Amino acid sequence: MPQSLSKILLHIVFSTKNREPLIGKKQKNELYAYLSKIVNSNQSHAFLIGGMPDHVHVACSLGRTISVAKLIEEIKKSSSKWIKTKGGVYEHFSWQAGYGAFSLGMSQLPDLLDYIERQEEHHRFQTFQEEYLEFLEKYKIEYDPKYVWD
Repeated sequence: MPQSLSKILLHIVFSTKNREPLIGKKQKNELYAYLSKIVNSNQSHAFLIGGMPDHVHVACSLGRTISVAKLIEEIKKSSSKWIKTKGGVYEHFSWQAGYGAFSLGMSQLPDLLDYIERQEEHHRFQTFQEEYLEFLEKYKIEYDPKYVWD
């Protein structure tokens, strides 16, 4: 086969350090656009980025020449550097050390996009911690509760 092809879809989730509610309404659209730019500049494609003041959801396809870990490293490193330039409360901004990255099929993408678009509605009833643990259970990921939060 002369050509290498792939279609790997991801749902990436990560929070601000200590889940501080630092992503304000004023900055969120600019931040999400910047995160999308980072994803796209790493041979991947951002379908939708959204979240809440303390965490972000990224729906994207993974480029065939980059690893999941490298893509997330670039997303977090570049966006953290960028948001610090906004000064004020963002001067010492950082993301949590870890992340969740979950694979999905094309048939699941519309549901994920809907889920991300409805974050505010969803989080009226569930905290980020509850949501994240639910994802770990849903995707059958073994974890040690001692190490889930930094």
